[in-house]
Amino acid sequence: MNPETKTSRHKIATRDEWLKARLNLLIGEKELTRRSDELAAERQALPWVRIDKEYRFDTEEGAGSIADLFRGRSQLLVYHLMFGPDYTAPCPSCSSIADGFNGFAVHLANHDVMLTAVSRAPLAKLQACKRRLGWTFPWASSFGSDFNLDFAAGITEAQQREGGVEYNFRREAGMPPDAKTPQGPSTRFGSEHPVTQFAKMCGTDPFTYLRERPGMSAFVLEDGVVYHTYSTYARGLDALWGMYQWLDRAPLGRNEAKGVWWRRRDEYPGTQPPECCRES
Repeated sequence: MNPETKTSRHKIATRDEWLKARLNLLIGEKELTRRSDELAAERQALPWVRIDKEYRFDTEEGAGSIADLFRGRSQLLVYHLMFGPDYTAPCPSCSSIADGFNGFAVHLANHDVMLTAVSRAPLAKLQACKRRLGWTFPWASSFGSDFNLDFAAGITEAQQREGGVEYNFRREAGMPPDAKTPQGPSTRFGSEHPVTQFAKMCGTDPFTYLRERPGMSAFVLEDGVVYHTYSTYARGLDALWGMYQWLDRAPLGRNEAKGVWWRRRDEYPGTQPPECCRES
């Protein structure tokens, strides 16, 4: 598409006309900023829920409890990164979000806040992925723990079939009868459906892929007791996805009419993942 074709689809204005429209937009942006500040205060005012259940995690420092994930800080932010035990690689969307963690995790750690990712895949898989993608932020494995299930970041195969599980604070219906076989969800979603595409990119089938869920949860440690303070899921993660904050300010916005376009950072044209990590 040449530049003339592009611009002909959009209003062209003088600088003065642009400035007038921009100032009108600024009013809305300022309102959104103020409302965002109000919502942040409401998040921080939520009641705390004491965590009495024992959760065990595998980390690079060894096995530990949820309190150990704080690493001496009083606050803990957990990103529930979709990387199931049967995945060969993490979810591309979660990977895109996590690409931003390296830069600001050190700032949070020096402000009494520890940021860590948690996934159900075994630690060895997480460590291999960290090396592949150049990630340095903490990443713990909850393999064998109920942590993901209890914080709505994962479901069992039985729950998936029967329905009634909660995600994003809503109850989900069960999968259809054809989901009892790995081929079922592919038939349901179609080969071009994002779920089918993401499952393939993770080296698994849609049924298995959907047993992992994205989200983030916040915790606080006070007088030796851990409390759950906040969680968000689905579109609630948009604000944490740095890529989208930039795209929302680009001339064509998210520009996703053709569907899924993003990949893991080393899978775009001109890049090549290590042979050990390539999809079969």
